[in-house]
Amino acid sequence: MSAVEGRLAGLDLVVPTVPAPVAAYVPAVRTGSYVFTSGQLPLRDGQLLLTGKVGGEVSAEEAYDCARQCALNAIAAVKSQVDDLDQVVRVVKATVFVASTPDFTGQPAVANGASELFAAAFGDAGQHARSAVGVPVLPLDAPVEVELIVEIG
Repeated sequence: MSAVEGRLAGLDLVVPTVPAPVAAYVPAVRTGSYVFTSGQLPLRDGQLLLTGKVGGEVSAEEAYDCARQCALNAIAAVKSQVDDLDQVVRVVKATVFVASTPDFTGQPAVANGASELFAAAFGDAGQHARSAVGVPVLPLDAPVEVELIVEIG
């Protein structure tokens, strides 16, 4: 077990099998010393945790948990491209898309669900640049989607 997986286990989390793509793409691509993940939805055991818009059917707290699951799935996508998660030198950039009502402005707080998990999993290497973007709709009516770029050593 990698140190990253050990830190996640301390949070009662396990890196899942990378979720199957919902369209014509691969979960992650490695090029040189970087891994780019496709957008990861809040899937657990093949099912979305929730559907709907944040600020509407989905609360900010529920969306935070969805972002956390997206982040765990993004870590799984990275793991599918490397031998060991301890090879991650740096989480470079996270992009968090939040399907939200027009009046919802708490996208950064929702995105913290992903950012805080990356920091917990990767320590100092988990500190990253980030965008938190409100959008009108996401695939399968998911409330959150997370993309990740990591550097591999």
